[in-house]
Amino acid sequence: MSAPSIANQITKRPWLKKMMMPLANWYANAAGYRKLGLRADDLIPEESETVLLALKRLPQKEAYDRVFRLRRAFQCSLSHQLLPKEQQTKPEEDTPYLSPIIAEIEAEAKERVDLEAMTITKKR
Repeated sequence: MSAPSIANQITKRPWLKKMMMPLANWYANAAGYRKLGLRADDLIPEESETVLLALKRLPQKEAYDRVFRLRRAFQCSLSHQLLPKEQQTKPEEDTPYLSPIIAEIEAEAKERVDLEAMTITKKR
């Protein structure tokens, strides 16, 4: 299961979103993954069955792009260098591509558990 998030509560309130956006942008830039050409969903650990299933459901081009970004970031890490500014991930490019699939899989799993727990009674 994914970690609980307060993002929905923040985005529902425009005044709170306006206050939190500079902090969110600062944090994303300070994390440094964009300087290596990565997107936020590239940082999701692949250790759970849900994430592995989501990776299998990725479109072929998106899966290829993900592997390319990870290999390029690994190479930059080994050489102790950052990508040039034009190759770094821009904030508008940093859109979720794996998180929606993970949420869909978790919803399917919850529905499956609910259906398996359902009891059927006959009317008499």
